[in-house]
Amino acid sequence: MNVAAVSPAPSESARSGVPRSLVVADVGGTFARLALAETLPGQAPRLGSYRTYACADHPSLAAILADFTASLGQPMASAVVAIAGLLDGDTLINANLPWTVSLSATRRESGLPDLQLINDFEAVALAIPYLQADTLVPLNGDADPAKTFPALVLGPGTGLGAALRFADGERPVLASEIGHAALGAGNALELHVLGQLLQRWPHVDNERVLSGSGLMNLYPCLCELRGVAPQWTSTEALIAAARQGDDALAVETLQVFCAWLGSLAGDAAIAVGARSVYLAGGISTHVQDFLADGRFRERFLNKGVLTDVLRQVPVWRVEHGQLGVLGAAAWHAARTPAHD
Repeated sequence: MNVAAVSPAPSESARSGVPRSLVVADVGGTFARLALAETLPGQAPRLGSYRTYACADHPSLAAILADFTASLGQPMASAVVAIAGLLDGDTLINANLPWTVSLSATRRESGLPDLQLINDFEAVALAIPYLQADTLVPLNGDADPAKTFPALVLGPGTGLGAALRFADGERPVLASEIGHAALGAGNALELHVLGQLLQRWPHVDNERVLSGSGLMNLYPCLCELRGVAPQWTSTEALIAAARQGDDALAVETLQVFCAWLGSLAGDAAIAVGARSVYLAGGISTHVQDFLADGRFRERFLNKGVLTDVLRQVPVWRVEHGQLGVLGAAAWHAARTPAHD
């Protein structure tokens, strides 16, 4: 689901083959990451002046963009923002942002008339060809990333994003809202958790559990099941306790989370015919030790007659903190002709 507006006409500098500068941003429910990009078709974008903003500390997306643009000390007119959600007319539909987003108002208030919005995981998927081998941590299989398209990009952050990346073509990325598809249980424990959550919501989607905010839904359910009072009230505190290893319920929460994520990754790979899977998103990095302990892979492969097929599908965890801004710049470069 591409949420981009119609691209503006390319500038004279773009038509002449001179690199074009623009603001690029990757905006999630918790953080906004911005950079100044130089783009030229056929070349990897160049990023500089990278800054991170806590979304809740600012009154709007426009305020963040205006602050960043002012920090550059040069006039800017163009920007591409990779943002979680789906654009419905002029309004972005998103459950995790601290403020509403109107495309027209954001253009006006930020002073960026050529502002475009694209799906955040479309941007992440567009960045995949620029990844270096040393940013990929294998979780399953062994293959050359250059030969593994279509590639499924899946990322638990504040919410849960996904996209499918093809090797080439006019539309190389199919964005997805898999985070809002119904969560499926794969064992008795998960069925119990799902039953508890269905008492709170008539529709329990994947990101109710498989995201940073979802961890704080999963943890109380496990506490109730084990007859233990919850101790942790934030995702950060829960993950820290689990990584320290001295809280059994915190450890179990992350173990269950990673196994359940593996099950979803396997289901999604089968559903779209993916030949590789890339795990991105901030939570993936924070729970890396739990992703590597074998539970994720076991559930990824637990797909009956297709288990042997999935053994050949490599899964990598991506260690790259600027995928969204890089992908936003790549989106712009692909739509900006180098010559008339």
